[in-house]
Amino acid sequence: MAHTTLVSVAALAEHLDDREWIVFDCRFSLADNNAGGKAYRQGHIPGARYVHLNHELSTPVKPYTGRHPLPDFSVLAERMGSWGVSNRSQVVVYDDAGGAFAGRMWWLLRCMGHQQVAVLDGGIGHWRRQGLPLTTRLPKYYASRFRIYPDSRQWLGAREVEDGLATGGVTLIDARTAERFLGRQEPIDPVAGHVPKALNRPFQLNLDKNGLFLSAKLLERQFKQLTVGVPAQQVVHMCGSGVTACHNLLAMEFAGLQGSRLYAGSWSEWIVNPNRAIAIG
Repeated sequence: MAHTTLVSVAALAEHLDDREWIVFDCRFSLADNNAGGKAYRQGHIPGARYVHLNHELSTPVKPYTGRHPLPDFSVLAERMGSWGVSNRSQVVVYDDAGGAFAGRMWWLLRCMGHQQVAVLDGGIGHWRRQGLPLTTRLPKYYASRFRIYPDSRQWLGAREVEDGLATGGVTLIDARTAERFLGRQEPIDPVAGHVPKALNRPFQLNLDKNGLFLSAKLLERQFKQLTVGVPAQQVVHMCGSGVTACHNLLAMEFAGLQGSRLYAGSWSEWIVNPNRAIAIG
């Protein structure tokens, strides 16, 4: 059975020796870009490859982009092949932040046409709590060929978001904390506030007190209450730079609300143009 949204630690543990299951450690810190790699070297799930948000899952920032521009899919596909990923592979991605960074890789692979990718529910923290093994040993790679089928319909640019909000064809959900959304504090970007008409749902609300995703039924009810009758295909997710927004998109897919999309540049791109409207409060 293919896992396309979430996968349990028990299921992954059963397939640690399965070469068709390929695991990626996506740990990252916005405060210290080297922290994820350091944590990986200190202990990771056996067989996991380390993937860096800035180096593999983004391209360099330009004056007109947000903080994490989308990667070159051809380059990423070549890298995936070198890591041993084929079109038959079941990919599992994890982090130590409830899926906040792993969700980015999950979404990117789906955009590349690879549906057999899932976020490890609870991440490495839940893996540890279950007493499952960790290692410092680096995995061996058996290069494979990874064909991609990119689908640019999965994300929107700033102009498309503006037009969609103006016509009512887009319902925008911002995954940042309420304090950042309301403009009360902004520790990362140079301008505080949010896109006018956007709704706010911090991605942390998708998780329970143990860092596991809420049930599909509960998530479905919560997102439907937030969007009030809006079809999932009209929902567009954003955050600070297009990373944690993928968490809300994942939660909707897990809940059976399929077809929402991403504003890839998100807030850090929106504010690059001083002519774009900003709301506070």
